[in-house]
Amino acid sequence: MPSSNNDNEEETCFFCACCTVIISFFRMVFNTLSRDLRALYRYLRCRKLLNKCKRKKLTVPRLFQLQVQKHPQKPCFLYEDQVWTFQEVEDFSNRVANFFAEQGFKPGDEIALFMENKPEYVAFWLGLSKIGIVTALINTNLRMKTLVHSITIVKSKAIIFGRALEDAIEAIQASLDQNGNKMKYYCYEEGTEDFSPSSLNSLLQQCLPHPPAAMNQFSFNDCLLYIYTSGTTGLPKAAIIKHNRYVWLGTAIRFMLNMPDDEIYYTSLPLYHSAAGITFACQAVVHGDTLALRKKFSASKFWEDCIKFNATVTQYIGETCRYLMAQPVRPEEKQHKVSTVIGNGLRPALWPTFVERFQIKKVGEFYGSSEGNANIINSDNTTGAVGFISQIIPTVYPVTLIRIDETTGEPIRNTKGLCVKCKPGEPGEFVGKIISNDPIRNFDGYVNDQATNKKVINNVFSIGDLAFLSGDIMVMDENGYIYFKDRTGDTFRWKGENVSTMEVESAISQVLNLTDCVVYGVEIPGAEGRAGMAAIINIEHKVSFDTLAQNLRKLLPTYSMPIFIRIVDKLEKTGTFKLKKFNLQKEGYNLDVVKDPLYYLDVKLGKYLPLDKTTYDEISSGKSRL
Repeated sequence: MPSSNNDNEEETCFFCACCTVIISFFRMVFNTLSRDLRALYRYLRCRKLLNKCKRKKLTVPRLFQLQVQKHPQKPCFLYEDQVWTFQEVEDFSNRVANFFAEQGFKPGDEIALFMENKPEYVAFWLGLSKIGIVTALINTNLRMKTLVHSITIVKSKAIIFGRALEDAIEAIQASLDQNGNKMKYYCYEEGTEDFSPSSLNSLLQQCLPHPPAAMNQFSFNDCLLYIYTSGTTGLPKAAIIKHNRYVWLGTAIRFMLNMPDDEIYYTSLPLYHSAAGITFACQAVVHGDTLALRKKFSASKFWEDCIKFNATVTQYIGETCRYLMAQPVRPEEKQHKVSTVIGNGLRPALWPTFVERFQIKKVGEFYGSSEGNANIINSDNTTGAVGFISQIIPTVYPVTLIRIDETTGEPIRNTKGLCVKCKPGEPGEFVGKIISNDPIRNFDGYVNDQATNKKVINNVFSIGDLAFLSGDIMVMDENGYIYFKDRTGDTFRWKGENVSTMEVESAISQVLNLTDCVVYGVEIPGAEGRAGMAAIINIEHKVSFDTLAQNLRKLLPTYSMPIFIRIVDKLEKTGTFKLKKFNLQKEGYNLDVVKDPLYYLDVKLGKYLPLDKTTYDEISSGKSRL
């Protein structure tokens, strides 16, 4: 019969397809089983510690006390030529606790901390936590409106600030004290022993260094800190960091990378962010290692610092790696004892050269956010990966990639209403399943409930469930390794900071008398993240480039300043009257495509200049550093 050959061919094709699937599955199991089992063991160690802390009410300050009892004279913090022992940090933090208790502050009150990196930074929030005060860690780059917002959004009753930042506080004092507010100001002086009687230094010296009696009243689930992330509404959002989350984030890095005890960690990243303020500070505060600090990152002094402090582990973001690679070769970069670097943003193309040049044995590239539950880590040194999702036991740590509409950013759903999971090689948004009362899987959110709700999506893994939206696009290979691709929505990352497009749009609109504009991130060859670019409507030639940069600097942090500006006659709008930016972002600052006037920010002159062919070529070739 004629059809028999066709039937045989179909059966053969079906059999071959089945064999291919089976072979692929067993190949994947062979490649990943040992990796997954190691990760599972380390993950269970994290869970065991968290359960112990919850059961025994071991809050962060109580965990620190255990380390003080174990080795009171061991160095806790190294900074410049200072050595702070665990006992000295304990005494300082106790003085902080007792002083603010005497000032009338009560559990649940909130105090803003606005200070540059130094050992006292950690000791301040640690001391405040001993009497139940929640500390808001304020970005030291913020000024004016954004600074006022960050301090008041959490209803801070006081501000602790460093003398170096006094001008920034004075500039907003009238705004903070309006409407009958009674903000208290505490200035901590730096670099001198000759303190004025009213300085916080002098006041603390008058307090006893004994632990406050109230310290044992608090729970592992209580709020510890607020750490700020970029806000989709245009201003920073205060993420809630509980004791359990602080311990989890720092411990996960430690256990998943199988880090031994008694390492010396070095960071020059700001302590107001979770990278240094949680993941590295936790190694000292919770686990008893030594942490060396620098006030601000310096590429030329980086390896000198590592040698000076005998650092064995250090921290990076993509920008710092690029700056280090741009430095001239020097002997110090091979004389250090650093064997492990931990961070995020090390580009795959730079990775092999970086580890070879600086003789690094282990790279702990990770992905995560201060507030989110979709956090992963590269625990086996796979070049370029930010972590992996087990393909054998995915339910143990339920995170996944979901398909989204490229234009709208909305999740794509199947006929059942569930999100569609990405296949290997297919980009999608990274999400994590939310499980309440689980410190690893819960999403504590932000101070603002509306902001919290925007980061939650339902019906992802199953009908009725909830998941955290990371806002980042990733891609996964056949073995489950995850690679970062891009950010979604109204934020982008530049100079190691998250930039809110709406915050920049608001500032431009304010400076240019409510002129319509859109802001988006564009890629620059050789640079990490995306640089800010603004498309501005030129209504009656309102745009004056002589003073634009100067006026924007009064409202925006340096990293939020648009690098490029495009002057347009009109901006397209959606059906809901939102300004479109997808095509604008696609065209970027390409002189061959864009026919509108283009300008770039000349950092040295502090003003916007026309983008000509010579400058464009320098930027495109990576020769010009913006």
